[in-house]
Amino acid sequence: MARDSAIVYFYTKQNCKLCEDVKQLLQILQMDYHFSIVEQNIYQDERLLEDYFLLIPVVRIGSRELSADSISFATLEQFLQEHLT
Repeated sequence: MARDSAIVYFYTKQNCKLCEDVKQLLQILQMDYHFSIVEQNIYQDERLLEDYFLLIPVVRIGSRELSADSISFATLEQFLQEHLT
């Protein structure tokens, strides 16, 4: 199990169906891996918009990222296991 203080950053935007789906997956996995989600709308920060415009949703733990083209329930769970435990 992860530490209670673990933080998962979730980069998203409004009106993004895939973002909503990934957020639901994170919330489900949060029950097993005990992390906080810091959700950030990329349109509220120019640097985030530049970095993630074509990649969202993006899940980041530390310096490691998982972007939309790689996200599924299995890859997200594996990513959390590798970087939170």
